[in-house]
Amino acid sequence: MIRSNIGKLATLSTDVRQYLLITANYWAFTLTDGALRMLVVLHFHALGYSPLDIALLFIFYEIFGVVTNLLGGWLGARLGLNRTMNIGLVLQVVALGMLAVPTVWLTVPWVMGAQALSGIAKDLNKMSAKSAIKLLVPGDAQGKLYQWIALLTGSKNTLKGVGFFLGGILLTVFGFSQSVLIMAAGLLLVWIVSVFTLKKALGKTTSKPKFREIFSKSSAVNILSAARLFLFAARDVWFVVAIPVFLGDQLGWDHWTVASFMASWVMGYGVIQTLAPYVTGKRAGVVPDGRAAVIWSVPLFLIPAVMAVLLSASMNTDMSTSINTGLEVSFANEWLAPLLIGGLMLFGAFFAVNSSLHSYLIVSYAKENGVSLDVGFYYMANAIGRLIGTLLSGGVYQLYGLEACLWISSLFLLIACIISLKLPRKKSSY
Repeated sequence: MIRSNIGKLATLSTDVRQYLLITANYWAFTLTDGALRMLVVLHFHALGYSPLDIALLFIFYEIFGVVTNLLGGWLGARLGLNRTMNIGLVLQVVALGMLAVPTVWLTVPWVMGAQALSGIAKDLNKMSAKSAIKLLVPGDAQGKLYQWIALLTGSKNTLKGVGFFLGGILLTVFGFSQSVLIMAAGLLLVWIVSVFTLKKALGKTTSKPKFREIFSKSSAVNILSAARLFLFAARDVWFVVAIPVFLGDQLGWDHWTVASFMASWVMGYGVIQTLAPYVTGKRAGVVPDGRAAVIWSVPLFLIPAVMAVLLSASMNTDMSTSINTGLEVSFANEWLAPLLIGGLMLFGAFFAVNSSLHSYLIVSYAKENGVSLDVGFYYMANAIGRLIGTLLSGGVYQLYGLEACLWISSLFLLIACIISLKLPRKKSSY
């Protein structure tokens, strides 16, 4: 069986083998990234940290993601994408090792430092993987490029959800320190394979780009990057802290139920991302352009606005009932859970398509010589959006509640939609 599989791999083209290696590398990293996030959340919650305290542990993860994406594209163009991808793997091994220390050493600054390294590692790995795909697909095969990007992006998010479950299982069976050591050992093996199998000059430019070139000169890349910033800020403003805390505090869900639901949401989101090419034009024989980005963003900004209105109506109904009857009525009425779950599912479906569209468009817009420069700049905007969303999710929810988070999300998505109107519109055939 093993010899048969090896034989089949040998018959594949070099580009396909490289794609499979990059994807496997990205998958392995993503599993540890998702598992580590869940390990940190569950372990530090057990140590008595509040949800907002735990959220702050990830701030450096997001901040250093911004810097890494900006500088990582420049490094990828100078050193080669194989090296930046492998550097990301090594840094993740180091970050995991930093957390395998005795509990008394796990101070907030120490954990934030480990998360900073993990954030750098994740964005180096992601930028390298997305940029490399551009170089493996012919310029006239845009449909194939879209499918490969959608598969890579969607499978990554599905596996991140699997990683959430993996983190919970590892923590239950082995405890925190042993769990991170197991993941570090596994990732170290992946790194060794990656060093010897990835193309040495993958993504390396023919000339050394200057540092000032980290900022994109392409108007299409700049416009798409701005739209991406607001797209991901809109998701994280209610998804990162507000929804998990609300489900626990207001609906009475226990910690495991919340974690399982969030993991399932991320997995479903990833599956839909892989199917995006089939719902955005593959059957009609065209790949999406800027017009498609606008069309698919319209229903997305309406969803959180409708949810906010229904949530407000639910709150007013409960308050009115409580006053009129003189009875204690629970805020979490029978309609609230279905409203939030249904809204999250619908939002996730449309968000997955939008995200997949954006991921294809940036690789399509990026120039081939120095692709990582444009992709790195774009994912820097993505990281800024996540950072803004994370900060607002905790602060706005604490001060004004979930309804305010939903309205801000809708506003950000409307801005992303308006920005997308400026994207190039040119249909290409499969």
